[in-house]
Amino acid sequence: MKRIGISVLILIAQLHANEPQSYTPGLGDMMGAVQIRHAKLWFAGQNQNWKLATYELDEIKEGLEDAAVYHPIFKGKPIAKMMKISIAPALDQVEESIKQKNSSQFIKAFETLSNACTSCHKNSGYGFIVIERPSTPPFSNQRFKP
Repeated sequence: MKRIGISVLILIAQLHANEPQSYTPGLGDMMGAVQIRHAKLWFAGQNQNWKLATYELDEIKEGLEDAAVYHPIFKGKPIAKMMKISIAPALDQVEESIKQKNSSQFIKAFETLSNACTSCHKNSGYGFIVIERPSTPPFSNQRFKP
């Protein structure tokens, strides 16, 4: 009887082995992807590549939305609410500067966004994660000029 029980368990495990497994990236993984987009956004804006800047901004928004959906509360902190309050207005400023194709406005809006990210990190207990203007592109194989 014991062998039948083990055989059934093995059979069930084999049947489920072919099913796709769901995976939710951790908040750190999601934020790492957002940070790469943040850097790419900077270089797109600096090179007045407004199409690329629009794309990177949309990707940042998508990444933050995913973080809010999958990790609305993280270690007791209301991450989704915090991002909505501090990050969303900064993203709107960046979006407006891109629509206007205004480089000086973009620089200011980007700094506001970077500061908002750092503030959110600080308020969530991760003040040691400081976001600033990147000094070098994150990838050497991408052209940022239009």
